Amino acid sequence: MLVAAAPAWAILPIQQWQAASGARVYFVENRDLPMLDVSVEFPAGAGYDQPAKSGVAGMAQRMLTSGADGMSEDEVARRIADIGAQLGGRFDPDRAGLSVRTLSSARERKQALDILARSLRAPSFPAEVLEREKVRLIGSLKEADTKPDTIVSRTFYRLAYGEHPYALRPSGEVDSVKGLTREDLLAFHRRHYAARNAVVAMIGDVTRAEAEAIAEELTRGLPRADGQGPGLPPVTPLTQPVTRMLPHHAAQAHILIGAPGMSRLDPDYIPLFVGNFVLGGGGFTSRIYEEIRQKRGLAYSAASYFYPLEREGPFVISLQTQRDQAAQALEVTRQTLAQFVKEGPTADELDAAKRNIVGGFPLRIDSNRKIHEYLAMIGFYRLSLTYLEDFVQQVERVSATDIRDAFRRRIDPSRMVTVVVAGGESEKSAEAR
Repeated sequence: MLVAAAPAWAILPIQQWQAASGARVYFVENRDLPMLDVSVEFPAGAGYDQPAKSGVAGMAQRMLTSGADGMSEDEVARRIADIGAQLGGRFDPDRAGLSVRTLSSARERKQALDILARSLRAPSFPAEVLEREKVRLIGSLKEADTKPDTIVSRTFYRLAYGEHPYALRPSGEVDSVKGLTREDLLAFHRRHYAARNAVVAMIGDVTRAEAEAIAEELTRGLPRADGQGPGLPPVTPLTQPVTRMLPHHAAQAHILIGAPGMSRLDPDYIPLFVGNFVLGGGGFTSRIYEEIRQKRGLAYSAASYFYPLEREGPFVISLQTQRDQAAQALEVTRQTLAQFVKEGPTADELDAAKRNIVGGFPLRIDSNRKIHEYLAMIGFYRLSLTYLEDFVQQVERVSATDIRDAFRRRIDPSRMVTVVVAGGESEKSAEAR
């Protein structure tokens, strides 16, 4: 039985319902092109790893198309290529799944959706492919661990998130990947790729009735989860500042400053988003870039961003600079952040940010692929069907006071994690500030 909801005729006519399997379905009918984009995603991202088995979530997602339901890895690739379809996927701290882009004509669509459904419901996780992928991944991890950008990122997340699973490296560690077994992947799939947790996002050249049938076919054979659905623990806020200075032979110092920031459903999302555009997310016009790069020439790049997740994702300021300029660049960055949190944006900065964000918004939804990305996000995080329309209106309404107050609530410059790799100081000498 389908539980239907009325379409929301806003910027996009998003239709939403629940399939008989329990999956939530989000659909936009678009007959402009003979194409169909479909994804099925689950709460199965890296945040559902455990330290001893870190990397299992990523390996499970990667190997969904390495053979399934009687198909070999080569057969999956051949059948996709035969119809000119594109089989892809998503993997991040919160969600994981597969997607397909195909012609909407009957033969091509049927074959593409058959491969997608079989890969999701019955991946075989062949032992020989797993061993091959483990060797490849371990080699990649060992190489990455020598690079300053990897070192700074891993250290930052460990210090910012402690025991929370967001602290784990999404790809896993060398030792944990070595220990992964086929049984680990099968167990993770049974637990996390459950029908009732699935989110189907679909846009393209099909009718509502056809979309309903597609959603049923894609989710009918998925595992049935036992007990409570997956969930992520709360993020513990930082109680004090922590600084690490890590030696490295690189010519540039890599610097990250930040802390747990906001969740996707944070009521301060819009003022934080707009405020960060002014602070460090607006490219050449942002305040951090102006102070660090334009005025002082202290960094090759300097920016800030929020990464909203199911729980509080990170707020991060990142920059790279010459080793002998690291201390000065760090001090200017801290002063710039503290001033912004205290005072918020100026009227001119806010007006310019609004014009840029609102004026550029049509480019965010100018293709089926981009719209599909929004559908998947709206569905996974249970956002309003009028999210896109509301976004524009809320950006236009936000005030400088809203931004200042939101930053004061969410960002405390006196309690931040700072990591500098190749800054010229030893870790011991800069354990904390």
